[in-house]
Amino acid sequence: MKKLSFILTFLLMSVFYIQAQQAKYVFYFIGDGMGVNQVLGTEMYQSELKGEIGVTQLLFTQFPYATVAHTFSASHGVTDSAAAGTALATGHKTKNGALGVQKDLTTEVSSVAAWAKSNGYRVGVSTSVSVDHATPAAFYAHQPNRSSYYQIGLDLIEANFDFYAGSDFLDPNNNKAKDGKVYESLYDLTQKAGYTLVRGYKEYQKKAKKAEKMILFQPEAASKIDNSAIPYAIDRQKGDLTLAEITRAGINFLSKGNPKGFFLMVEGGKIDWSCHSNDAATTFAEVQDLDNAIKVAYEFYEQHPDETLIVITADHETGGIVLGTGPSELNLQALKAQKVSDGKLTKIVNGLRAKYKNQVPWEAIQETLKENFGFWDSVQLNKRQEERLKAVYDKSFGNQPVELEKTLYNQDEPIVGEAKRILNSIAKVGWTSGGHSAGLVPVYAIGANAELFHTRMNNTDIPDTIAKAAGYQH
Repeated sequence: MKKLSFILTFLLMSVFYIQAQQAKYVFYFIGDGMGVNQVLGTEMYQSELKGEIGVTQLLFTQFPYATVAHTFSASHGVTDSAAAGTALATGHKTKNGALGVQKDLTTEVSSVAAWAKSNGYRVGVSTSVSVDHATPAAFYAHQPNRSSYYQIGLDLIEANFDFYAGSDFLDPNNNKAKDGKVYESLYDLTQKAGYTLVRGYKEYQKKAKKAEKMILFQPEAASKIDNSAIPYAIDRQKGDLTLAEITRAGINFLSKGNPKGFFLMVEGGKIDWSCHSNDAATTFAEVQDLDNAIKVAYEFYEQHPDETLIVITADHETGGIVLGTGPSELNLQALKAQKVSDGKLTKIVNGLRAKYKNQVPWEAIQETLKENFGFWDSVQLNKRQEERLKAVYDKSFGNQPVELEKTLYNQDEPIVGEAKRILNSIAKVGWTSGGHSAGLVPVYAIGANAELFHTRMNNTDIPDTIAKAAGYQH
């Protein structure tokens, strides 16, 4: 009898121990396009700013568990964000371009966010780009085509998660359909479904207490300028919504009214965008910005260290960034002189075109590059570099049509593209493409059951490992 009692006590203690160790609060951060060198480059840049050679670590690279993951999709050795997002969300490989479906493009697969929801946890999905973009959509949508933005918005409502955040909806009225039909706005449909839609962090703070479900978008004025994403960190102005504010709002909203816990996915979506543009300074600022959002989660972790799991990874690497372009040296500190993204600089140059009726003086271009890229000031140019800039100026500000430099998310003035290439070369940063690569991506973890992230992984392993750490049944 004593032996039986001992066994029962042991089993009960074991069950209690297992339950106690499960992650009650889960943070899943995804740096879109953030390969190993995007992270390392940011840390080496931070050291160079202090006059040192080495690394000044970001917060998340100091987490006790770190490994790497493969990113190939079911159809391509180099994945896109839809297939990679689906793998990271659901644990299933699919074809490039598909969201939340298997490679037959029909069979739906559920995500770790849906598993959390079905297990009674509150759930949030958030991003620095549009809420219907590939990575966030992979957590709630089931579409064979990532560009079906209106249908993705309908899936967002159907998933019924508690908190969504991003810049906006890309196609709220289904204008892309072009079939002549009038579709009900996603803004109206989400409100009918019980969501409180707010714009900006201040409005969130005013309305969060009474809201049952929440959608947080950037201020309307910002969306009128660009509804596809919140501004880059390097371009940020007062009043712009930030990824750190999105994370803080997510924690605040998901923490109320449910003692069981929550799951929150946060995407740093514009790391990928700046890498597509081969814009090193903007990329490093975006990685730092993601780290700032992770700091908000880490503050929460410090209050609940035994119940919180934080996982950071990326969907793929973008741009094939190279730290060092020949000589055994780097000059990353030169990037400090860049004050705006390439896209913002293009808008500044567009403004000069309007001001001077397209007859922009070379001196005005020089002053603009001096102010925004540090040229002829903190960044000295050699004769060949000056000649390159002047040749592009002569061609693009002559009396012939201007051919903009197109990347996936940008169309840059030729003078901006050339200035960016020159600054990259001075910093000794190289890029092998304007697209994605098959490079391994980093994985970091801290908190409850973080030790499960200890070995080289496939991206499909990550959501299943999170579910194991949190005890989600699926």
